[in-house]
Amino acid sequence: MPSNLTVVVLAAGGGTRMKSKTMKVLHEVGGRSMIGHVLNAVRAMEPERVIAVIGTQREQVGPHISEQMPEVVLAVQESQDGTGHAVRVALESIAEPISGTVVVVTGDTPLLRGESLRAFAEEHEAAERAVSILSGIVPNPFGYGRIVRTAEGDVEAIVEEKDATPLQRDIAEINSGILAFDAGFLTDALGRISNNNANAEYYLTDTVGIAREAGLTVGAYAIDDVSQTEGANDRAQLAALGRELNRRIVTQWMKDGVTVMDPETTWIDADVVLNRDVTILPGVQLLGATVVGEDAVVGPDTTLKDCEIGQGARVVRSHGELAVIGDEANVGPFSYLRPGTNLGSRGKIGAFVETKNAQIGNGSKVPHLSYVGDAEIGEETNIGAGTIFANYDGVNKHRTKIGDRTKTGSNNTFIAPVQIGDDAMTGGGTTVRRDVPNGALAVSSGPQRNLEDWKNRKGQ
Repeated sequence: MPSNLTVVVLAAGGGTRMKSKTMKVLHEVGGRSMIGHVLNAVRAMEPERVIAVIGTQREQVGPHISEQMPEVVLAVQESQDGTGHAVRVALESIAEPISGTVVVVTGDTPLLRGESLRAFAEEHEAAERAVSILSGIVPNPFGYGRIVRTAEGDVEAIVEEKDATPLQRDIAEINSGILAFDAGFLTDALGRISNNNANAEYYLTDTVGIAREAGLTVGAYAIDDVSQTEGANDRAQLAALGRELNRRIVTQWMKDGVTVMDPETTWIDADVVLNRDVTILPGVQLLGATVVGEDAVVGPDTTLKDCEIGQGARVVRSHGELAVIGDEANVGPFSYLRPGTNLGSRGKIGAFVETKNAQIGNGSKVPHLSYVGDAEIGEETNIGAGTIFANYDGVNKHRTKIGDRTKTGSNNTFIAPVQIGDDAMTGGGTTVRRDVPNGALAVSSGPQRNLEDWKNRKGQ
């Protein structure tokens, strides 16, 4: 990579076609904001400095960018007067004069890859150009600026669709909007760009004509995968980019040894980590920073966000967020694991069970129709069907603690705070309001009464 590299990220535009209170570059694709993907690609270039130009909704965009890349320099473009003006604002935001190479990227291209930017910057420096354009060959170039080359292959101009001649409209090589510059040339050229055009804006692409007039070299680097340079201006384009990004992520995981039964119905975010021999069944969404261990099976019809799934675990038709599922544990079907759930190895959370802020020990089971909130359950314990951990007294939340090897009956209610000891038992239908010692049996229901001949008496 160039030893002295500056990257300018353009993120000041309003994105009005999104029709959203959220700034365009902050819309998410594959679990990251669009600009988050771009910054990830920029980071792979190992630049000396990164300058992000913000403007519209800067109170949203600035903190988000700084969170993603703390070392970034934020430059504020008070009025959006074109890309040339934005880059000028960027360079004026740093005290020292720049040298080396400057690469300018846009903040709404989530498919952009770091290796592509690296290759582009390296080729620009090797060719010793004043300006290089990241271009692409597309079957239908309508709407794009065309790259017009000389007979020697140098770039002569970028011609916009509305200004192109019929012959130029047939050119299939288009401008991506990503450019590389010699820093010295760029510093001089930015002061010479005019806003004498229909939109009264300063266009960065005017640097091509300035370089040509000065007899300097201008070139274009045609990227093989031109879709990396595509941006999203509205929700429909955002969804299209999301589908393509997901297709690439799923395909890569399959190449890395993960079985995905139905790629069309599987969604995997960019920061998800899967180990070899994981099996993903149809209808699965793996979101956020979810990690799935070797030989685990997820699905069908399961959504996991920011979860950790152990080796050999199985999660069926369930929803989980900020939960940990241990090795060889089983979850589902129709389980709801809320934040703070931690299921030990060989444990079970069964059908129609909801858990929240619950630590469930190794080998312990909550098989059926239960709510386990603010609880600590020891090892090798079984919770009976239809059990409620009543953790809220109307003002505060309280915890219930159940020991090891304990067996609780069906249809129990534990009124927190309460503690049940090791090797204890509770009878069916019991409401536990007081602590239960180790090895004890707790019952709260009265003795059964049978009313003889009830049917006939009722008929009277």
